[in-house]
Amino acid sequence: MAKDEEKSAANPIPKKNMRGRKETPAAPALDLKASPTTASSPNKPKRVRSARPFPAGPFDEALTFAKEIYDLGSGTPVRRLTLFDHLQRTPDSSTSRMLVTNASKYGLVKGSYASEQLELTPDGKKVCDDNTSPREAARLKAKLAISDIAPFQALYDKFTNAKLPPRAALIDSMKEAGTDPDHLEEGVDTFIVNLKFVGLLQNLSGADRVVTVEHLLDTLPGTLPTAASSSVPPAIVGGQNLMTQEQAAFESTCFYITAIGSADSDQRKHSNLFLENIVEPAIQTVGLKVIRADQIDKPGMITRQIIEYLFRSRLVVADLSFSNANVFYELALRHAIRLPIVQIIRHGDPIPFDINQMRTVTIDNRDIYTLLPNVELYKSEIASQARRALEAGVEVDTPVSMYFPQARLTI
Repeated sequence: MAKDEEKSAANPIPKKNMRGRKETPAAPALDLKASPTTASSPNKPKRVRSARPFPAGPFDEALTFAKEIYDLGSGTPVRRLTLFDHLQRTPDSSTSRMLVTNASKYGLVKGSYASEQLELTPDGKKVCDDNTSPREAARLKAKLAISDIAPFQALYDKFTNAKLPPRAALIDSMKEAGTDPDHLEEGVDTFIVNLKFVGLLQNLSGADRVVTVEHLLDTLPGTLPTAASSSVPPAIVGGQNLMTQEQAAFESTCFYITAIGSADSDQRKHSNLFLENIVEPAIQTVGLKVIRADQIDKPGMITRQIIEYLFRSRLVVADLSFSNANVFYELALRHAIRLPIVQIIRHGDPIPFDINQMRTVTIDNRDIYTLLPNVELYKSEIASQARRALEAGVEVDTPVSMYFPQARLTI
C-alpha cells in the first residue's frame, strides 16, 4: 500500500470539474528575474542541432581577424591571450571563440580557441600580405571563401554565369547539396555575403550575376597594388499591424530603434523603407517579429515601454541614420545590458567614434539605382549578423564590455 501511495503522489490523477472534464494542473509562473534569453520548458526535450557544414560567419570578418594576427606577429605565430588583449576583447567570450573557429574553418588560421598560440596558414599569410598581387589575393579569397566550403562550392557551380536566382532557389539547391534544414537560411545568407565580398557577384547589365573566377581575375592588375589601394578591404562598417504589449512575446521579438519623425518627414519615409523592405524580411529568416516604437499600442508612458523592449527583446536592430539622439540613448541602454544588437546606417552618415568598432551594415539608398540591385545583399548581411549576435547570447561584445568586461546591467 505504501508503494502504491507513493506512486499515486508522484503521478497524481487529474481532477474532474463539475462537467466531468479533466482539469490540467496550472502551469508554473514565469520567473521575471530570469534572463529572457534562457527561459525554456524543463519538460520539453531539447532538439539537437546538427553541425554547420560552413563557418558561422562571413569570410570578411574572419579575414579581418587574420589580418590582425598577421600585423601583430609580422606573419609569425602569436599568443592567443596577447592577441585578444591587443584587440581589447575578452579571450574566452563566445564571440572571441567564434572568431578563432571561423578563421580556422575558412583555412586562414591554424589552432583552436583553446590553443596557446595562433598561426596563419600558408594561404592565410599570402592573402594578408600587402605584397601579394591583386590577382593572387583575389584567387585566394575566392578559394577560401567559396571553393573550400563544400555547400558554397555546390551553389557556385550551379549558378555560375547566371543571374543570382531567387532566395527560394538557393535554399533548395543548398538542401540538395546535403545541408541540414536547420542551417539553410544561414548558409544562403553567408554564401551571398561571401560571393559579393570576394568579387564573384557583380552587377552586370542591371542585374546581379555570379561570375567566374577567370572573369574576376581579368578585371584586376597582375602587378602589385599602389599604396592607396593595397590594404585588405575592411569589414563592412560598412502597412504594419499594431501589437499590444501583452501580446508581445519578447523572446520572439526584434525591437527596431530608429528615427521615426512625423508622418510626412524624411525620417519616417526612411524608416518605413528600411523596415518594410530590408529589416523585416531579413529578421524573419531568424524567426523573429520586428516591432517599432510606434507599433506599441498601450496606454501609459511610451518611454517606459520602449525601455522594457530594449531590456527584454531577443534582438535589437539599431538604425544610426540621421544621427538621432534618441537612437543613441536607446543603443547605450542596450549596450549596458549586453544583449544581441545589429547596427545599420544609410550611406554617407558618420558612425560616432565610440561605436565605430561595432560592425555596421551600410545601406546605400542615395537613389533607386544603387539601392534596388543590392537589397538582397543588405538583407543577407543583416540576417547573418543577427544570427551570430543571437548565438553570442549574453556574451555580446559592446564598447562597455571591451573596457569593463565584468560590468553588466541585469533586470
